[in-house]
Amino acid sequence: MKKWMLLGALALTGCAQITQYQQAVKTPAPANLQGYWQTTGPQRGLISDRALGSLIITAQGDTLDCRQWQRVIAKPGKLTLLDGQYVNINKQLRVMPLELEGDELHYDKLTLKKVEQPTLECQQALEQMSAQPDATVIQDIEPHNMRAVFAEPAAQTAQ
Repeated sequence: MKKWMLLGALALTGCAQITQYQQAVKTPAPANLQGYWQTTGPQRGLISDRALGSLIITAQGDTLDCRQWQRVIAKPGKLTLLDGQYVNINKQLRVMPLELEGDELHYDKLTLKKVEQPTLECQQALEQMSAQPDATVIQDIEPHNMRAVFAEPAAQTAQ
């Protein structure tokens, strides 16, 4: 039994004959998967209790896995169907299944809920993804919560 489970897990973790990102066929996202998904609260798949995980899925099937804590790491990818299941494959050839359960999306050891808009940092990563279509990872965005305030606003210092 364990051997069968291991074989199934290997099929979903990148050993499914996809050796190049371009081989994976981008699949339009069904309406229930489209949108902005974000973690709420501590997650075992994140490095810190204060870290955030986001997954953006467009109607066309483009994806952006955006994680943020002390830095932002965003990985572009695409939605594809693999053996009848939706998976996200990123440009680093990591294949991760998507499982929708009610209003929660289970993805890469994360439980995400749909939100109205992505974080500011993930919005910036989306813009960079458009400007750098060949990038496999975007990690030069500084998280908003890490920005230091060194000077008081001009209105306060003039008084």
